[in-house]
Parts: sequence; C-alpha cells; structure tokens
Amino acid sequence: MHAITIRQPGGPEVLEWAETPDPVPGPGEVLLDVAATAVNRADLLQRQGFYPPPKGASEILGLECSGTIAAVGDGVEGWQPGDEVCALLAGGGYAEKVAVPAPQLLPVPKGVSLVDAAGLPEVVCTVWSTVVQTAGLAEGDVLLVHGGAGGIGTCAIQIGKALGATVAVTAGSQERLDKCRELGADIAVNYKTEDFVEEVRKATDGHGADVVLDNMGASYLPRNIDVLAMDGRVVVIGFQGGVKGELNIGALLAKRGGVYSAGLRARPVTGKGGKADIIADVRDRLWPLVESGAVKPIIGRTLPMAQAADAHRALEASDVFGKLVLTA
Repeated sequence: MHAITIRQPGGPEVLEWAETPDPVPGPGEVLLDVAATAVNRADLLQRQGFYPPPKGASEILGLECSGTIAAVGDGVEGWQPGDEVCALLAGGGYAEKVAVPAPQLLPVPKGVSLVDAAGLPEVVCTVWSTVVQTAGLAEGDVLLVHGGAGGIGTCAIQIGKALGATVAVTAGSQERLDKCRELGADIAVNYKTEDFVEEVRKATDGHGADVVLDNMGASYLPRNIDVLAMDGRVVVIGFQGGVKGELNIGALLAKRGGVYSAGLRARPVTGKGGKADIIADVRDRLWPLVESGAVKPIIGRTLPMAQAADAHRALEASDVFGKLVLTA
C-alpha cells in the first residue's frame, strides 16, 4: 500500500507519499480500505517529533478515518467485510489501509457521506468525553469553547446547542465568528480584540461559563478561572498557549471550580475510561443527533492524501474552518 511517511522530524516538506507494508489485522481487529482521513493538530506535533504514538500503535500519522472493512481478525463480532465505517485511531490513518481494534469502529451515520464521515470520530469522541462525560454539560448551562472555528470547536458548538446549552466561542476574525454563529453559537468573541472574560460575563448577566473547553492551556488558565460560574469546570485538551501556568487556588476554591485535563489517543481500548466505552456512549447517545442533522461534520477543505504537506500548511496557517479531510 501507499502511506504518508515522515522522512525526518521537521516542517510539512518532510511528508512523503511512499510505499509501505500492508497492515495485518490481529485478534479483535479489522482491516479497513481507507476512503479518507482527517488532519488534526496532534498530527502537526507528531510530524515535528513532539508527539510520538503510543506503544504498539502505527507510526503513520492519522487519528481517524473512514473506509470499508476488507477483512476481520479472530474474535471480531458484529462487523463483516463490506461494512462502511468510520474509526477512532491511535495512528495509521494517512494510508490506503489501516488495522483498527473493532471496539473503535462506528457505522457511517445515515445521511453522511463516506468521505465526510472521516471528520467525525476524533472530534466527536473528544468533545463527548470531555464536555459531556467529564464536565457534565447539562441543559441550561453556558459552554465556552475556545477555538470555535476549528474541528473540535465546530463540533462542540453543535453538541452544546443540541443539549440545550448557551454556547460562547472565541475565534480570531469576524468571518470565522460569523460562521460559528451560523452553527448556533450565541456569544462570539474575537480573542484578538476583546476580553472573553468580560464579554461572556456581560452576555450572561454576570453568570459566566459553567463549562470551558480549552485548547490553549497555560496562557488561558487564569482567565478561564475568572470566567467560571460557581461550580464551573474547565477541561484542558491542548496547550497551544504553553504547558506551564499559574493557578490561583483561592480563586478556584471561591468558585468551587474544577480543572480537568483530558487526552484521547493514549487511552486503552478497553477498561475504565477506555476508548470502547467512549465509542459505545457516542453511538448510543450522540449518533442519533448526527443522523438527525443536529450535529454534522463541518468539512472546510478536502485534498488528496498525497498532498498531506499542503494540508499541514493550511492547518498551521489557521486557513481552514472546521475539518480538513484527505482522501485516499
């Protein structure tokens, strides 16, 4: 098969479309003929040598994909060759074929194309496991989403609205904020020219945010605490703004607040907090919202997989609204 390989850690130019050995499904795994994969910021870090895959995972980039089951390994039940699926991966999506643990599969939702489905697994599992399972977002809550125009952000807006929350977002241009409003965002803040703490408080009559989904990390930590409502929860899923920040414990205690951090890639397949449990809950509670159209993949751009370097450049330049998909 062909796959995107990394010649050496570095810029997008190190990505090459090259021939590699075909994967073989082990017990409990299926082999997919990949239709498409999606580009995530974690891929950019791995390309630079900063985010190696978990032990035993494929060295090939790609944390999600869609495709058709080509073969099933020993012990796999409920899936068969020919099924169209999308999958959460620990690696391997930037390729023509990938082996996937069967518990990490989801059926392609009704009304969603096979290619567009590639932009769902990583974002829906990230948002659902953090905003819903960890932070307990409920109807009537205020959800603040940083990076509302990205893949995670566009998904979080829709899930928040579908669950009856008021959704606030930050983004870096009026055009991107307008698109967030079209998806349902109630409060839109330009982080370059406005203070999100002040704007969210003003828009919520001083209440603040019950849940904050944060991709920035250290640089936003003090202000995320400031914007919290009483009993509010911050969930940190990225560190674009650094890894070391100062936490005012007094301010956090005064609000009875909580700060959580959550990753997805390194979780075990099964066991407490494993990917299988997240996938099962997503399929049971979120997939009906996807099939109804209340939550949909937002695909900002589609490129051939061999042009992965161009895709990485576009994502680094924040030149995509929603997800960027690579087709095999």
